Amino acid sequence: MKAVITVIGHDTVGILHRVSGICSVNNANIIEVTQSVLQDLFAMFMLVDISKLDGDFSNLSNQLTALGEEMGLSIHTMHEDIFNSMHRI
Repeated sequence: MKAVITVIGHDTVGILHRVSGICSVNNANIIEVTQSVLQDLFAMFMLVDISKLDGDFSNLSNQLTALGEEMGLSIHTMHEDIFNSMHRI
């Protein structure tokens, strides 16, 4: 099982570090990361393996949402099944 994490907001030091730290604490393995900075706008997409997640998926999602609020970022965590369903033609 996988999840997609998106992060959008003002670029600042430590975004990748903080998001990956929450993934690590929850045993979500980061498979792929892509990020860009356009002027001062930060955008990142992560694909994480959640098959060995400590706790439930909503706990990971809630922690990342709280981090986004703390850092002034928009962080969304979506199970791959929902992501794939939303992007099917």
